[in-house]
Amino acid sequence: MITLQINGQSHTVDAPDDMPLLWVLRDLIGLTGTKYSCGIGRCGACTVHLDGKAEHACMVNVGSVGKRAVTTIEAIGETPVGAKIQAAWVEAKVAQCGYCQAGQIMAATALLNHTPHPSDADIDAAMAGTLCRCGTYVRLREAIKNAAKA
Repeated sequence: MITLQINGQSHTVDAPDDMPLLWVLRDLIGLTGTKYSCGIGRCGACTVHLDGKAEHACMVNVGSVGKRAVTTIEAIGETPVGAKIQAAWVEAKVAQCGYCQAGQIMAATALLNHTPHPSDADIDAAMAGTLCRCGTYVRLREAIKNAAKA
C-alpha cells in the first residue's frame, strides 16, 4: 500500500512501486485529466507537478513519489497562477483538438511559478517537453505572456 498526497488529499493505493504514476492517477484514483499518449516521456500530455515541478507522470514510478505533493490538471485552476494560465488559454483560444492541453497548462503553470516574467527562451525551454499535434505554439506563447502580465 502506498499513500500519496494528490491535489491536497491523501490517497492510499495498492500498487507496485514500479507502476507509473500516470496509471495510478488514471486507473486507481480516477483522475483522468492527466492524459496518456506516448508512454515514453516525449510528448508531455501526462505532465503533473511534483512539489511544484513539472514531471511526466508516465516516467515517474509511484514508489519514488514519497511525500512529495502531486498536483494534477483537476486542481491546477485552484492555484493563483494556474487560474491565470487557464484564463489566458481561453482568451488566446489555444486549444484545438485539446488532447495535449492538460500537459501544456501544467508545464506553463510550473514555468510561471518559477519564472514569473519569462523570456521567449524561457518559454521555449519550459515547453519543449510538451508537444502539440495541432501546432498552436504561437497562441500558447501568447497565452503564457498574457498570464505573466495578469
